[in-house]
Amino acid sequence: MNKSAQYLNPSAAAKRLGVSVKALRLYEKHGLVTPTRTSSGWRTYGPDAMARLVQIVALRAVGLSITDVGRVLGGDAQTLKTVLAQHHEALQNEIGRLVETALRLQAMRAGAEDRRIGLTHTTKQFSGIRTARAVGLDLPWPWGGEHFLLSDVQPLTYITGPLGSGKTRLAMAIADTLPDARFVGLDRLDVLPDWVATHRLSDTGFNDRVNRTIQNLVDDGADATEALRALVFCIEARGETILVIDLIEQGLSEASQTALIRELRHKAAFDHPLFVMTRSDVILDMQAVGPDEAVILCPANHSSPRFVAPYPGAAGYEAAATCLAPPQVRARTEGVIAMRPQ
Repeated sequence: MNKSAQYLNPSAAAKRLGVSVKALRLYEKHGLVTPTRTSSGWRTYGPDAMARLVQIVALRAVGLSITDVGRVLGGDAQTLKTVLAQHHEALQNEIGRLVETALRLQAMRAGAEDRRIGLTHTTKQFSGIRTARAVGLDLPWPWGGEHFLLSDVQPLTYITGPLGSGKTRLAMAIADTLPDARFVGLDRLDVLPDWVATHRLSDTGFNDRVNRTIQNLVDDGADATEALRALVFCIEARGETILVIDLIEQGLSEASQTALIRELRHKAAFDHPLFVMTRSDVILDMQAVGPDEAVILCPANHSSPRFVAPYPGAAGYEAAATCLAPPQVRARTEGVIAMRPQ
């Protein structure tokens, strides 16, 4: 390549960089780049100038101002770290807002097509109303007592994490901390809790509601198993109680899980909040999480639990997604629990 071929006029340089000639003039005006002048006074950009322009364009593309670009090119690395962190946070917030809007529209479209729920239900469910609850708790073992804040309890909250991550202990701590909350453990599959039995005696319409809900689930494809019936008993007996349910998919087929999560979304919209612990990608489909739902991840390394936004690229999204599996895969480890070494 000859020497003249290494130099580009403003038009060719701008085209290669994907910017306008006006932008090149602006960078020159602010002292960010100094083009070479020909004998006739025309601007040309040699290899060094083009390399610097590549840096300038890259920094501008991630949101740095002209002033900040000058500082970074002058060797101020802290400015770059600070500005990039601020810009990243702003983008994450904007992505979250757009995703929430898209989820609301998706839910309204789905609700409008659901003859049983209807558009009135959908509009009410996704009107942006939040449950006014905020509570903090000190995390139990395997954590070290760190403070965890439930700042905005949603109608439906999922708790997930790998084996041994502490999600059951977190679920129990939430049930102990939230007012009027109950933990529904796996013993529901064998013996119904005493509070369910008490409610059955005091509520004359209880059995009718249970049978009606089970029939709705069966009509939606569920299998009328004892595991499903036990869950329905607990859900219908909760009254104004917040339920925190341990591994809700335990003992349920894929068809039953599909029908159940639809029913839970319907009930959570009008009743009191539900917390469900799960490792099933049918119960927790990250792509189907609505704006009035939340996901809490208990990380494998026992760092503090965190809320995870339901879109790829969000902090914790991939970790949460890898905790979930189809029912046929989950069946391989059904009943397996993680024990603390004695």
